[in-house]
This record gives sequence, structure tokens and C-alpha cells, in this order.
Amino acid sequence: MPTTADAFNAVAEPRRREILDLLAVAERPVGDLVERTGMGQPQVSKHLRVLREVGAVRSRHQGRRRLYRLDPGALRPIFEWVSPYQRLWEERFEQLDDVLAEMKEEEGDGNDG
Repeated sequence: MPTTADAFNAVAEPRRREILDLLAVAERPVGDLVERTGMGQPQVSKHLRVLREVGAVRSRHQGRRRLYRLDPGALRPIFEWVSPYQRLWEERFEQLDDVLAEMKEEEGDGNDG
């Protein structure tokens, strides 16, 4: 089984994440993805194929062009896996906010004298 058979492995490749980021903003033809990523058309097409195989990208024909769009449902397993870590990140940011507030307070106390 290829290593790109699931969403986790498919998005492990940075260039595919770049394509997903672009498609998250708007539906795009291959030529636009080629231009925006700086990759060649064969490489973009290969990455799109992998993303289509895992269901992260869908395509439709508009006249002679094929437009690609993100299908976020395929990324849900990644979201579900990462979600428990969100609480940890929030706690760490709250701790950082507390430290920064203390530093600012100490800095303010030093300017009074």
C-alpha cells in the first residue's frame, strides 16, 4: 500500500500542504497552482492525484478547464487526532500570557523610581 493512502500521509508532504492551503482560499485550475507554487505542471498534477485519492481534493470541469477545490471532510481524521492537543496549547499560551503580564508589571514598577 502506498504511503499516501490516507490523509495523514498525504499531507505529510509540504508541497501538498501548500496546494491545500491555496485550495482552502479558492477553487483553482492547475495552471494557477503551477504559477503560485512555482512547481512544474507534472509535479502539481502528481500531488493533486494523491490528494484526490485520499479525498482531500475534488475536481470539476468548467468548459475545457478542470477546477480543483478542497474537500475538508477528508482532513477530519487529522483534526480529530490533533483536537485533544488544543487544550494543552491553550494552557501553554495562558501561562505565557501570565508570564508576559508579570514581566510588563515588573517593567512598569522599575520605571516609577
